[in-house]
Amino acid sequence: MGRGLERRFIFKSRGDKYDFLARLGKSLERANAKCLAWALMSDHYHLLVQASDQTLSRMMASVLGGYAGNYNRRHNRCGYVFQNRYKSILVDRDAYLLELIRYIHLNPVRAGMISNQNELARYPWSGHAGILNCHKQDWHSIDAVLSHFGASRRRSISAYLRFIHAGWASKQNIDLSGGGLVRSHGGWQGIERLRKEHTSCIGDERILGSSRFVESALHQDELATETRTKLYQQGWNLSEVSRWACKLTGISENQLGHKARGGNLSQAKAILCYLGYSELGLTLREIADYLHITQPSVSAWVTKGEAICRQKSISLETANR
Repeated sequence: MGRGLERRFIFKSRGDKYDFLARLGKSLERANAKCLAWALMSDHYHLLVQASDQTLSRMMASVLGGYAGNYNRRHNRCGYVFQNRYKSILVDRDAYLLELIRYIHLNPVRAGMISNQNELARYPWSGHAGILNCHKQDWHSIDAVLSHFGASRRRSISAYLRFIHAGWASKQNIDLSGGGLVRSHGGWQGIERLRKEHTSCIGDERILGSSRFVESALHQDELATETRTKLYQQGWNLSEVSRWACKLTGISENQLGHKARGGNLSQAKAILCYLGYSELGLTLREIADYLHITQPSVSAWVTKGEAICRQKSISLETANR
């Protein structure tokens, strides 16, 4: 979920919404992720995403960074478009998946924008119409949704509609507060910054599910944080990654400030951005400030760097300095 800064509009026109949806589709494809439900309102959006092994934050950075830049150019403005980081909720599929699909697709109804079910079936800015074969988005995983309602398409759509109509009639809202679990980690001297950064990144995250699901999610998160902690303990920071990326590509560090249009300099920037973002957990803004470039540019370098590092098996954990 994400909102506009100070609850301002983030979608002022149909063109804005089409731009956002196009970027979302491309990012979902790159990340090999699925979108099961979605809704765009004037000042906020809701997405239900089944993520892959790639992080959700990387996928969303690609969507929001590019969209914000285009939005400002279209409307002759500058500054932030979105209010802080998007809010994410980790969901137990078995317990909450269908309820969240209904919750998101009925968002225009709760906002008073839709007055009857026929209007909702034709409303172009939520996934409900797409499931009914109207205003379909190629990236919307409709079959994955309908598979929960029946074996045949006709029966599954009928069952889905009954489910939606029951939610409309009940006027009950799902409790999205979850456990309110903000995950912070203790540690030894030298990792205070990592702890603060980690807490700020996930401070808006909630977990919806059974206690076993919550414990499993926290355990996986702790493992990821321990890996980053070890890297910091070994002396890795943005400057060290910068030096190592330059060494790998055979360029001097003072060249990093130059424009890169290919070659070794392009590879060095891509490796630096990817490792800093994905393995050290640095924010796009931190890397952008370091390289004196924009956050959307960093996002693009991260994507390029991922391909390079995977192809060449480059990782800080196995680095030979």
